[in-house]
Amino acid sequence: MPSILIIDDEKSIRKTLTEILSYEGYKIEEAADGEEGLKKFKEKNFDLVLCDIKMPKLDGIEFLEKAKEINDEIPIIIISGHGNIETAVEAVKKGAYDYISKPPDLNRMLITLRNAMEKNSLVAETKVLKRKVGKVQEIVGESLPIKKIKETIDKIAPTEARVLITGDNGVGKELVARWIHEKSNRSDGPMVEVNCAAIPGELIESELFGHEKGSFTSAVKQRIGKFEQANGGTLFLDEIGDMSLNAQAKVLRALQEAKITRVGADKDINVDVRVIAATNKDLLKEVENKNFRLDLYHRLGVIIVHVPSLNDRLSDIPLLVDRFLEDIGAEYGQPKKAIDRKALDLLQKHNWTGNIRELRNVVERLIILSGKTITTDDIENYVLPKK
Repeated sequence: MPSILIIDDEKSIRKTLTEILSYEGYKIEEAADGEEGLKKFKEKNFDLVLCDIKMPKLDGIEFLEKAKEINDEIPIIIISGHGNIETAVEAVKKGAYDYISKPPDLNRMLITLRNAMEKNSLVAETKVLKRKVGKVQEIVGESLPIKKIKETIDKIAPTEARVLITGDNGVGKELVARWIHEKSNRSDGPMVEVNCAAIPGELIESELFGHEKGSFTSAVKQRIGKFEQANGGTLFLDEIGDMSLNAQAKVLRALQEAKITRVGADKDINVDVRVIAATNKDLLKEVENKNFRLDLYHRLGVIIVHVPSLNDRLSDIPLLVDRFLEDIGAEYGQPKKAIDRKALDLLQKHNWTGNIRELRNVVERLIILSGKTITTDDIENYVLPKK
């Protein structure tokens, strides 16, 4: 149910508007002056505000200016007496959605409210769509380790060198891979991703190299593998440490000869692919344990980029939280929430075993469960482990 804040010092006007709009299915809150209205505006998320011009304590123009500083996205409609039309027009120039003359015409008012809310909804949807179809997400952070990674990406991206990205789960290895592709000479080509840990060992060869129809029981038609799909672009092999030794041997051959063979075929296919791999494992230990080929490790690790854990870049947490508050709020069609400095301090003291992924989940949880401003109480209730 859409919520509307009505701010007017005339009780009869508030009562009439509340009755009409409640009947139309809106949830209404009232304020008797601009100061009370601003307090409620700060505390709650409204879909729209109806605000009188001439009021005690804080007039409509002053309320408009302060409200726009708090949240520029909520439409504010000015209610104007006949003598205040020029002022109302000035308010529109300052960001009010529209103005309605007193006494309000019911049909015009309802149409104006509907149009304002539909426009606001479309703006929110457009922001979400832009994020979905936009280019690669920014690497957020100003800490020394992140600056070093950005500099490394700029150096290695234009080359054809293979890259091995290491780091714990959730640190953003895939994002680093995407930026290497984005800044490379192959950026116009495809970037194809394979999660080696998510594919059963008996299917990984078919996934990477494709198969011919009838090559095994469930091969009812020919399949093009990821190497072929990535031809002219980049192949990102995520969690490479979980790949079977048999598949590793075939990947090694593909890297050495720039050729692959589909399962069930005897014909080689030339491929032009830059391979970027990532792992959360210590591959040299895996080599010692005979779980990973040393020759493949050297083929993949021409350049090794280590992505630090969030605990090693705690100074980036305020920037990351700010970005997540904006992005997740936009996805939910909500205004961006504020967060107390002390609440941020608590987040910087937390042990982030799940890294960036965990932080994003925590921010999403706080957006859903907290009030308009995220406080230390919210952190203690929804983030910190109970003792």
